[in-house]
Amino acid sequence: MSLRGCLTGWLAVRRDLPRGKRTVLTILSFLLPLLLWCVVSYVPFIWHPDVKLTLAANTERMTAVFTAGNRVSKDYFPKYEEAIRLDNAEILNAQASKEPVAGAKRANRVLLRQIAPVGIGNGWLKPGQEQDDSAIYRIWKELATETKTAGSPALTAENLAIVKSNWALLSEGSAEFDFAKLPESPLLKLIPQGVPSNPVYLPAPDEVIRAAMADFTAPRIGENPTMLERYGYSLRIILLGFLWSCVIGVPLGILCGVYDFFARLVEPFVDFFRYMPAPTFSTLLVAVLSAHDAPKVALVFLGTVFQMISKTTRLLDPALLEAAQTLGTKPRQMITKVVLPGIMPNLYNDLRILLGWAWTWLVIAELIGVKSGLTGFLDTQGTFRNFDRVFPIIILIGVTGFVTDQLLALLHGVFFPWAGKTGPVSRAVASAVAWPVRSFITLTRRINAPSDLP
Repeated sequence: MSLRGCLTGWLAVRRDLPRGKRTVLTILSFLLPLLLWCVVSYVPFIWHPDVKLTLAANTERMTAVFTAGNRVSKDYFPKYEEAIRLDNAEILNAQASKEPVAGAKRANRVLLRQIAPVGIGNGWLKPGQEQDDSAIYRIWKELATETKTAGSPALTAENLAIVKSNWALLSEGSAEFDFAKLPESPLLKLIPQGVPSNPVYLPAPDEVIRAAMADFTAPRIGENPTMLERYGYSLRIILLGFLWSCVIGVPLGILCGVYDFFARLVEPFVDFFRYMPAPTFSTLLVAVLSAHDAPKVALVFLGTVFQMISKTTRLLDPALLEAAQTLGTKPRQMITKVVLPGIMPNLYNDLRILLGWAWTWLVIAELIGVKSGLTGFLDTQGTFRNFDRVFPIIILIGVTGFVTDQLLALLHGVFFPWAGKTGPVSRAVASAVAWPVRSFITLTRRINAPSDLP
């Protein structure tokens, strides 16, 4: 097939694509952003304006204090390296004088721990052993004697020379760590190392995955809830707020659509209240309902209930009402047999949209009063710039909303088969749901059927 013919098949004007092509495009709509994220994160010459430190050192020549994992700009990193080299030049002069320096032993113990990220990255140390002086001391020894070779991260030739120089002084005291036998002259600092990196606000996909696995498998510590507990809490807040909105908003909206009396009484105030942002009531809600769950549920309620009192009922075809009135339909039958079946499919779609809005209000609601749930975690980690732990929560909220919406869309054909949107999947779900009911009715009839036996 020619390129023109291929494009004609994919880009036909006002013509629905076949199911197979729609599926391919749906998958690509998710894969393309993920691919772009990976390209930006892993292709060195694409972007990478920062350097992620794999080895850090402290110096009084810089106002900031860095640790392994921090990011600095590419322009700043050479200045950082040069500052440490100037420190080392002064340290070499102090070592040449062979005069004791006050506080050198304590400073040397801290400096030895500079190698800890290398030990953890290469699997020689476990997380939490950053201050295990005995294990760290052995790493210095094994690197200096070339018993071990660092691979991830690897040490530069300059840093390997510093390791060997420091070990020459350390080995004069003791082969094993002994604070009392540490040299009284300062040791050389390792030169900072790093790798090209995205900015801190855009961590690479593998960093996000590792952070997500760590957070979602972490046990409960004291009063700090697990991530699954936070997730359950957020779901409870949004479902309670949305449920109360449905209980109050849907019946009132139907009454406003059917009876002009209710419409004139309620809709003017509703139209006025829609222009009041729900978050502006947060302080008042906390004052009235205390600072725990109640104001959060109330904020989700206020953010959605006035949208539910909509004019969906007015979308009903007037011809249906006229036909029902011509046939002598009573007011009660008009509502139950004509109005409700006619508006429920559209009202159901409106509720799907409002449930998406409810997630927006949830993010604000969980920050009022006592911070809690997923949003409380987001706010805390964002404050400390731990964006690799922020992204999994954002993705989790998005996935939850998307899956919920797609499930509700699937059930549309099950609940409202007369709306003409029933597909094969909806029919299969409807059959699966209806099968236990049909089986129960059939079994009941057989049991209650009169026997032909005398």
